[in-house]
Amino acid sequence: MNFLRRISTRRLIAICALALVLVIGGTTVALATSGGGPKPPAKPLANAVHDALEAPSVPGISAEVHFTNNLIDASSLEGKDPILAGASGRLWASPAGEGKLRLELQAEEGGNDSQVLVEGHHFQVYDGTSETVYEGTLPEEKGGQGEEAEAGTPSVEDIEKAIGNAEQHVNLSGAIPSDVAGKATYTLQASPSHDGGLLGRVEFAWDAANGIPLRAAVYSSESSSPVLELAAENVSFEAVPESVFEISPPAEAKVVNFSPAELEGPHGHATEVVGSQAVSQAVDFPLTAPASLAGLPQSEVRAIEVGGHTAALVTYGKGLGGIAVIESKSEPGGEGGSPMGGGEGAPSLPKVVIGNVKGEELDTALGSALWFSRGGVDYAVLGSVPPAAVEAAARGL
Repeated sequence: MNFLRRISTRRLIAICALALVLVIGGTTVALATSGGGPKPPAKPLANAVHDALEAPSVPGISAEVHFTNNLIDASSLEGKDPILAGASGRLWASPAGEGKLRLELQAEEGGNDSQVLVEGHHFQVYDGTSETVYEGTLPEEKGGQGEEAEAGTPSVEDIEKAIGNAEQHVNLSGAIPSDVAGKATYTLQASPSHDGGLLGRVEFAWDAANGIPLRAAVYSSESSSPVLELAAENVSFEAVPESVFEISPPAEAKVVNFSPAELEGPHGHATEVVGSQAVSQAVDFPLTAPASLAGLPQSEVRAIEVGGHTAALVTYGKGLGGIAVIESKSEPGGEGGSPMGGGEGAPSLPKVVIGNVKGEELDTALGSALWFSRGGVDYAVLGSVPPAAVEAAARGL
């Protein structure tokens, strides 16, 4: 859960729409639409997972994709954004051992495309609408890829132990025989056992024959229909040229780095800055980090990097029911903390008053986010909570 809090940013809610890709970015991925077809025989979850891990790897994957985002009511936005409104595009993935994935979402009516690139443990998300790059490092699993390769596929007993550990934090359905796009699949449903906020459950289906993921969806706790879904057609299990993954955002794009090797602050470089006092000394603006916010105790204060400058990430509460606050120095002539930027066609969010300043608020099925600027500092307040909770938190800053 700490990682989920640390990747929060001005457009966390929008980027959460791509969490399906980031979560499974280290594996071979293909997503397909649901349809009629045969169902595999019932078997325990540990056995189904073991068989999927034992399946032979495919040389690569390419597909046409359609990304559906029902997090927000499109009528509440002015303008088009392929991440917020959903879009069609392309997906490419290398074999599981290489861990490379690229997703391209193409904006409608001359808008700016968005890109997601995962290479090993590094991820990069380019939001074409705001011309911003969000990048960072995914957490490494214990033992590392090298030790895992030497050990081979975990035994059924080891997988059962891992499932038992996971069930201390999430509720697992087991391997449900299902069919996706005419293929026999197993579907796993996972829901948080506590501190889930507005997150209901995640569904993940994989091909029973080769272990390739075929469907992923996220549900709200308040709806029986998925709020996020990534579907693909015309899937090809062939090698993907390396040039497909050689992409780079425009040089003028703003960069938000959640895992910087070094942080540049008014007092020089530092590899990691944690704690209110240390972060306050690292940033060049007055840090606001109360001991509690909206009834939640402060969890952590950590320095991150926004636009080449040190910023602060302050979290409150635990799990997905917590709240995150990002503070960064306002840019001269900026958009007043607006997450959408000021480019032509950029969506406009509903306005909300915080004290004596105006902000923008995004209300989604999985959470809320609010942005405002005050005294030369941009604030982003977000969490898997109702709008009233982020508004109360913002007024407490």
